[in-house]
Amino acid sequence: MTEPMIEPAMTTTSTGTDVSISLSKACVDFPVFDGRSRSLKKTVLGMVGGNIDGAAKVPIIEALRDIDLNLGHGARLGLVGHNGAGKSTLLRLLSGIYEPTRGSAEIRGRVAPVFDLGVGMDPEISGYENIVIRGLFLGMTRRQMADRVDDIAEFTELGDFLNLPLRTYSTGMRIRLALGVVTSIDPEILLLDEGIGAVDAAFMERARGRLADLVQRSGMLVFASHSEEFLRQLCDSALWLEHGRVRAHGDLDDVLRQYGGHGP
Repeated sequence: MTEPMIEPAMTTTSTGTDVSISLSKACVDFPVFDGRSRSLKKTVLGMVGGNIDGAAKVPIIEALRDIDLNLGHGARLGLVGHNGAGKSTLLRLLSGIYEPTRGSAEIRGRVAPVFDLGVGMDPEISGYENIVIRGLFLGMTRRQMADRVDDIAEFTELGDFLNLPLRTYSTGMRIRLALGVVTSIDPEILLLDEGIGAVDAAFMERARGRLADLVQRSGMLVFASHSEEFLRQLCDSALWLEHGRVRAHGDLDDVLRQYGGHGP
């Protein structure tokens, strides 16, 4: 039998309004080479979700299975599902960190991922230096980031900590810095994860307005969250994932009603 052709995820440049995401029968699998180790399989499954295909010679974690998704400019999609359902894996597929094992994924537009705070940041250099480094990672120039430093510093309220190495920061402080940078740019495709909520309530309330402005400036948003309130604020459609498969996709209120009591 001829193996199906695997088309890797591609990110291409766009002209603004032609920003798009197109997934066709996209699958993401993770082989577990030490398949005899039950604890290893459980550990991997806990990290990526999905199912274990034990029939294969090498056990496979089926993290995403047959995902069809087409989004255009202006889309505001929320991802819902229990912990381990595949939301984070899907975000990483859309960002290009993962490629589809089978099927295809084509992403048109500059992607700004805000779900892995370690990406594009160096723990050994200062907060100020990381503002520039993370901005470069998100497609900005050094001059553009230099023009935004004062605004970002004021928003984060990190003060003199910005002169210290990032490794001295708490998780909440790192999120403040990451949010300050990403909300200062004009992304074409914005990928958000619920992990941004790991800051104090007062700061998060202030950040929501800035995030809403960012979403308005972006060509497209994909946001994974367990918070219905936050989803309703930022999204108008939703996709419900369960064990790596799509259970429902459509209007936000309709999908949330179907999701109902199936949360984490």
